[in-house]
Formats: sequence, C-alpha cells, structure tokens
Amino acid sequence: MGKLIDGKALALQKVEQVRRSVEALQTDDITPGLAVILVGNDPASAIYVRNKTRACAQAGIANLQHDLPATTSEAALLQLVATLNADPQVHGILVQQPLPAHINAQRVLEAIAPEKDADGFHPTNMGRLALGLPGPRPCTPLGVMQMLAHIGYDPAGREAVVLGRSAIVGKPMGLMLLAAHATVTWCHSRTADLPSHVRRADLLVAAIGKPHFVHADWVKPGAVVIDVGINRTPEGRIVGDVEPAVAGFASHCSPVPGGVGPMTIAMLLQNTVWLAAQSARRNEPK
Repeated sequence: MGKLIDGKALALQKVEQVRRSVEALQTDDITPGLAVILVGNDPASAIYVRNKTRACAQAGIANLQHDLPATTSEAALLQLVATLNADPQVHGILVQQPLPAHINAQRVLEAIAPEKDADGFHPTNMGRLALGLPGPRPCTPLGVMQMLAHIGYDPAGREAVVLGRSAIVGKPMGLMLLAAHATVTWCHSRTADLPSHVRRADLLVAAIGKPHFVHADWVKPGAVVIDVGINRTPEGRIVGDVEPAVAGFASHCSPVPGGVGPMTIAMLLQNTVWLAAQSARRNEPK
C-alpha cells in the first residue's frame, strides 16, 4: 500500500510559514493584501472563495473581497481590476473562474498587473516560468512541487508523465518538472496508446478532469502518483482522476479530497506574500 501524501496537514504547515512571513513584513508596516473578485453565484466558486478567505485570516493576510452580480459587465470588471492594480494596499489580485459567458476571461486575466498576479496565470508570468525567471507560479503545480519536496522526492533524471495540458495545471506542471531536471512527457486527449506512456512514469501527475480515468494496471509499481482531479459523481461524492486501487501499486499517492486542493490555497497565500515582498523592494528608496 502506497503512502498517502496528506496535503491538508502539509498545507497547514505552509500557512503557518506564510503567517511568520507576514509578521516579518508587518515589522516594516507592510500587510500583504489579496483582492479576490467573485462574479456571480457559482456554488463551487463560492466554496473556493470562502476557503481562501478563511486561509487569509489564518495567515494574517488582508482579504479584500469583491462580490459582484452575474450581470456585471466586462467593462465594469475591467475597471475594478484597474482600480485594484493602482491600489498600493493590494499586492495580489485573483479573479475567480469561471466567469459568466458574456465576459472574456482571457481579457480580464491579461488586465491584471503581472506584479499583482496572485494566480501566476498572466502571460508575462507564464513566460517567466518557461524561461526560468522569478515570478509568481501557478498555485496547483507549485503545490505539487511542494508535496514532492515534502516526501523527499527528487524529480531529476526521472520519467515524469503529466496527463493534461491546461494553462492552469498541465502546461506549468510540466515546465516546473522540466526545471527540476525531470524528463517530461505531456499526454492529452489525442495521445495514442495512453496506457503505455503512463506505464513508463516514475512520477505521474493526473490533471484531466475525468473521474477514475487512470486504471491501476496502467501504473508502474513504485511510482509516485499525484491526483489533481476533483470530480463530482452522480451520487455527490468527490473523486479524483485516478482509480483508488492505484494506491496499492504506488510508492506515494495523493488522496482526493485532502491532497492537492488544500495546497493550492496555501500556495496562493505564499504567492501573495512573495508579491508583497517584491513590491516593498521596488518601493525602497534608491
């Protein structure tokens, strides 16, 4: 039986580390501020935002919540983003996805100042990730890297397979693993003979959004398996992309729920504090 990676416990440790970093910044009269914009009343988004709000309070980060009706125009949302970009009390901005259909999500994302991009999704910051330059990193892949470090797993020289190529998880996950000297294979909906690719993996990261898509007999014995999927079954249960039986083959695996999800929020807080520290350095007298 593989060892479960307790993302919830690790996230609590990371939030405590963030809290200590916040206290250090407050000695210089800097309180990191995170502005979270929620448009509409999507139930899952509301839960995510509530969890982020709670985590901000635990870490001592100022939570600047903006709840907007679903009828909010794109122009009004862009104006709010511009106002937050100019507010020195705001160090990180997050616009909760998904947005209503009448709003161009990419346009809103690109309107966020790169130096306030708490999610790490701005094209500038994605480019910095690809080039190996400093910047805020997408929270879920960053959380996965922290989980690997926690179990003492070094990706260098390992065969890493990433299932999924989204800009939120799959692409940045592969880039982070590549930067850690893994040999990376991205797989997706058009990959031929997917099981054969997965069986080569020393490290598998599944992020495709299909419940129990990865079968136990696809997984190499002793592999590390990180399940990023969060899927709701018709019965209302939350399950991952990987069959539970994979735990019998893997050396380590992350559970769903209680694995990557809590780490994503912890990394959002870490990004916000990092952005606040960078802002303070830019504003130091020359």
